[in-house]
Amino acid sequence: MGFSLYSLIEAALLFINAAAILHEERFLAKFGWGSDHSTGGFGEEPGMKTQMINFIRSVRTVMRVPLIFMNCVTIICLLLFG
Repeated sequence: MGFSLYSLIEAALLFINAAAILHEERFLAKFGWGSDHSTGGFGEEPGMKTQMINFIRSVRTVMRVPLIFMNCVTIICLLLFG
């Protein structure tokens, strides 16, 4: 398997899929990344942890339908071109 643009796109797709399936109450709460933890006060810069939690939530919300489409296209390309 060579290093190509398609490999980079496929790796990004797998990363987004991994972020989309994380469950807050089952998995993230064990590490202190659940929704019940405070996210900081008004006017404060959000920390790295808060930004990652917001990224995971936004991926689950916004990317749900596009991920289904992108996964189908990737599967079809892999079936056709090996």
